Amino acid sequence: MNIAYFDCFSGISGDMVLGALVDAGCDLTQVEAQLRQLPVHGFKISAEKVVRRGLAATLVKVDSSEHHHHRSLFDILQLIEHSQLPTRVAERASQIFRRLGEVEARVHSVPIEKVHFHEVGAVDAIVDIVGASAAFELLGAREFACSALNVGGGRVETEHGILPVPAPATAALLRGAPTYSTGIQRELVTPTGAAIVATLATRFGVQPAMTTRTIGYGAGAIELSEQPNVLRVFVGETAAQQAGVPIDETIVVLEANLDDMSPQIYGYFVDRALEAGALDVFLTPAQMKKNRPGQLVTVLCEPAECERLEELMFRETTTLGVRRSSVQRRTLQRESVPVETPLGPLRMKVTRLNGCVLNAVPEYEDCKKVAAERRVPLKRVLAEATYQFRKQHELTT
Repeated sequence: MNIAYFDCFSGISGDMVLGALVDAGCDLTQVEAQLRQLPVHGFKISAEKVVRRGLAATLVKVDSSEHHHHRSLFDILQLIEHSQLPTRVAERASQIFRRLGEVEARVHSVPIEKVHFHEVGAVDAIVDIVGASAAFELLGAREFACSALNVGGGRVETEHGILPVPAPATAALLRGAPTYSTGIQRELVTPTGAAIVATLATRFGVQPAMTTRTIGYGAGAIELSEQPNVLRVFVGETAAQQAGVPIDETIVVLEANLDDMSPQIYGYFVDRALEAGALDVFLTPAQMKKNRPGQLVTVLCEPAECERLEELMFRETTTLGVRRSSVQRRTLQRESVPVETPLGPLRMKVTRLNGCVLNAVPEYEDCKKVAAERRVPLKRVLAEATYQFRKQHELTT
């Protein structure tokens, strides 16, 4: 399963996302096992079937005994970093929280290091975001698309007082995404839900051509009189992915020439850009004016991430300008394939063309972890993973 499509006709929230993924077939026990890797205690998670205006859906509940509801962005990122979560789950959850932190900093005009989450800093919100990230991985979702979002209307009570719907942070997160309101006087899109789609979705609009394998309905906590308060998620493969043919897409190339920046700053910028959603960042030596040696810094990103990464380039590098261009990219179908080895289970990154395997490369983070745990050379783990994949693949073809 490669793509997840969010149908947000009644908005979206973190618990609705998690409920929909569990309803789509993700095992809550496996999700909880990953959540227990967080250094957070005193919470219980459960799921039950409910009916919302005639539609059966799954309601996920998180009960917490903690009284500490305020956490800084740094605190939450530290919780994730110090956990034993799978690498991709931790990275996805961190990206969502960073996206939310950047918006909160901009909305309230404070440095990002001083951002403190209120409702989103509570254990239930952390469980929703990290749990959803784990569920996406368990279901195999690699690409995300989203419908236009019904944001609701009226007013909502927050730690900052009574605010209009959508709340300022939610509105900022949804900039560039199609939104509308049917006049329901409720907050239908929460900051947590908006952060998930703003971070993960690469396209908005009607459902893309796909073969649906499973559908899930996640229930909101309240009942609406006007319509079912549920989020619907479709999970499956796109036509191109299913056929194993190359996928054409548009990406943005951001470039800047630099001749006055410390290499230390560049290294820090690369980490920040990748965390912020860049597809790739690389450096090319260049000969600048006045015969100065310099560098061409290039960032590749999805169109939805363009403005955020441009702002990061201005903030974290010494450039005075950023060049922007849209290019077409053709990519091979990629998937993560588990392989059993004498050293333990590992994952292979596999690319296919018209159904045939072209490349199979061991997942570096998996191999690094096994090498450290088994106290064996990394090159041995890499070679063993490749050998076992080829052996098992040949046996099945």
